[in-house]
Amino acid sequence: MSKQFEVRREVVIQGTPEQIFAAVTRETAAWMFPVEEVPSVGGLGPEDPKVKIWQPPEHVQIRVEGPDGFFNALDYLIEARDGGTAHLRYVHSGVLMQDDWQDQYDGVGAHTDFYLHSLGVYVRYFAGRPVEYVAVAGPPSSAKAGSIDVLKAALGLGPESKVGDPLSLEVPNFGWIESEVDYLTEHFVGLRCSGALYRFYGRDAFGGTVDAAHHLFEPKTPLAEARSAWQAWLDGVFA
Repeated sequence: MSKQFEVRREVVIQGTPEQIFAAVTRETAAWMFPVEEVPSVGGLGPEDPKVKIWQPPEHVQIRVEGPDGFFNALDYLIEARDGGTAHLRYVHSGVLMQDDWQDQYDGVGAHTDFYLHSLGVYVRYFAGRPVEYVAVAGPPSSAKAGSIDVLKAALGLGPESKVGDPLSLEVPNFGWIESEVDYLTEHFVGLRCSGALYRFYGRDAFGGTVDAAHHLFEPKTPLAEARSAWQAWLDGVFA
């Protein structure tokens, strides 16, 4: 059984509509995760039939459909504001399995808030810069409830930690990270430094593992080595 859902958010981002439109169509690896680029064709629109609206830089809508009424749709409506900012109205709708619908819905909402925060940080500090995306999944043991607290402790975060705090971390075979906390909730941790966004996802609350996904704008380690180093670190946290 399945049931429809809809998540709506409105945020103000420090950046131009052109920067935001580029970020949500072709630069997703820099703040969310890599998705297939949506190419424009002759400046008029995309060839891909999944793209239902293509009006750069104000509006893009993508909808994927499947059997038995399944669909997944993303809608970004962008409006320029004063002071070098823009307003983004974001709507994500689709179908989730009904047997654990509430957990899935809660997970979608929490991830949405984190991703949109990262979008704003990317556009403000890193827009247009080349990026390497490194994602690793925690071991099965990290799916146990409360595992995100183990991760936070390994990062050096405690009950008094807050956004803006400095954080230093050594990851063997990757190097030292000198950063500050830019996102901190019950389930997620975000770190920002001059050359990277480090993201940690406590999916133990939504039936998954504790995972890491990082956006490296000044990579100092080959991608395969970086992925291996972070996998070893994450596995070690939950050994």
